[in-house]
Amino acid sequence: MATVSTGTFDSELKARHRAMWASGDYPSMVETFLTPLGPELVRACEIRAGQRVLDVAAGTGNASIPAARQGADVTASDLTPELLEAGRGRAQETGVELDWVASDAERLPFEDASFDVVMSAIGVMFAPHHQAAADELVRTCRPGGTIGLLSWTPEGMLGALFRTMGPFAPPPPPGAQSPPLWGSEAHVRELLGARVELHTVRRQVLDVTAFEHARDYGAFFRARYGPTIAAQANARKDGREEELVAALDAFCDEWDRGAPGRARFEMEYLIAVGTRA
Repeated sequence: MATVSTGTFDSELKARHRAMWASGDYPSMVETFLTPLGPELVRACEIRAGQRVLDVAAGTGNASIPAARQGADVTASDLTPELLEAGRGRAQETGVELDWVASDAERLPFEDASFDVVMSAIGVMFAPHHQAAADELVRTCRPGGTIGLLSWTPEGMLGALFRTMGPFAPPPPPGAQSPPLWGSEAHVRELLGARVELHTVRRQVLDVTAFEHARDYGAFFRARYGPTIAAQANARKDGREEELVAALDAFCDEWDRGAPGRARFEMEYLIAVGTRA
């Protein structure tokens, strides 16, 4: 029987991951309701002019661009070149300059201790191997520097969304962990260990009112969000697409906190900020 080397498997996994995030239209999701998260993390990290900042799994620069507007020297890194290209366009419109680097959060191409701040807003949480990604965050941050994370919580709406999609999604790769675990304080403390002293740990809520009807939220995700698109494609292959759509409709109805004619969703996230030992 032929064997596949770990390196080959990892390359294939990353290629699938890039393709998933390039599918749909994630940049429009940022513009529709995710924009407030980046500036929130920048404030929590107290980023200021002259600092060297690395945004890991930066996507379209939702945190990178606000950090650059503070006068920081920012590098935005992400596995998916298409998202970085969209970020470049956003940066040009905003009138700021920063570096955009295609890279894997589990193998960052930067020197040890080379940044004053290493941060990630709903980004590094999607790297499949949590400890490897956490180790890279710590490695690239200088002693005395800041590590800041903003992640969806397991108990919140996005944690519930991933549980809803789970039975329909392709099987996870060996060793992969659920993304919303990064929104658990205990999990983050375990990943970072004594290497980072957390001084800010708080839960907050992103209030989303962009949709007229509750189920429009699910339809929006099915059309534009890579993980949901992947789950829907796998469900279609298994003859379960209608079952997935029904599950997402029920999910939206359950989590709607709005009134007739205007849906409202509360998307909980964890901010964790600490100092590198």
